[in-house]
Amino acid sequence: MPASDTALPLRIGARTLWTLRRRLVRRGLTLAEALAGEAPALPPLSPGDDGYLVTGLPAALAGELARRHPRLRRFVRQRYDRSYADLTRGFDAWLAGLSAKSRSTLKRKAKKLAERSGGALDLHVYSKPDEMAQFHRDARIVSVKTYQERLLGAGLPDGPDALAEMEALARRDQARGWLLFVDGRPVSYLYAPAQGETLVYAYLGYDPGFADLSPGSVLQLEAMRGLMAEKRFGLFDFTEGEGQHKRQFATGRIDCVDLLLVQPTLANLAAAWTLTVFDGAVALARRALARLGADKALRRLRR
Repeated sequence: MPASDTALPLRIGARTLWTLRRRLVRRGLTLAEALAGEAPALPPLSPGDDGYLVTGLPAALAGELARRHPRLRRFVRQRYDRSYADLTRGFDAWLAGLSAKSRSTLKRKAKKLAERSGGALDLHVYSKPDEMAQFHRDARIVSVKTYQERLLGAGLPDGPDALAEMEALARRDQARGWLLFVDGRPVSYLYAPAQGETLVYAYLGYDPGFADLSPGSVLQLEAMRGLMAEKRFGLFDFTEGEGQHKRQFATGRIDCVDLLLVQPTLANLAAAWTLTVFDGAVALARRALARLGADKALRRLRR
């Protein structure tokens, strides 16, 4: 786990205003590690390394990890809920755990999309190596239309290397893909690679021209149904973020942080404090706008 040149962006919503760079050892915790509740062991730094960036760390462990490295300065890069779903409880039990309003809403959305599709959902599930090329081709048709790709550069990766990685994971039964079609056209996709027994909510999107049919929510509902029937994986990691979609489908959450531990050089401290002050100012502005009810301005800020 050697250090690498790591981008530390200053962002307002999806817009990156500036990027600071430090040479950091990156260590991301899997969901299983985060649930285990133990601070990870970090490899020793090499000469020229600026420090560590630890992501997905339970907030309760940040102090312990910092105490193990007393010569480094600690900065919290961001704090967030990491949502996940327990796939072992069974679909009926999971569905019963949702609010009555959520159950009704999902049922209505699924019925509406099924009616638009001729009476039944046109859902395709992909898990085998020889299926991934078709999944990748059709999912890319959707991905290029999504805000994730247009604004964030976070669409489903394109090109032969991306497809080769998907096929390699499928050969180890470590990936799942889902596509919803309407009139033979792909309108929503979800791709989840696995870390052990945990599927990771990695790439997703829907055609904005079909937004009124809520294809993303319906696709997630059917993915949960299929995964709980399959019983291959134990957890579904919705990763960071606090959107309604994740709150609706999750069964649990962990309060997590992304933690910077840096050598106390002038350059490192200047970079870390710049990030801290900037992130704090953005968070304060969002809270102020929310209190004022400035919904349109807040949406523009998030974009």
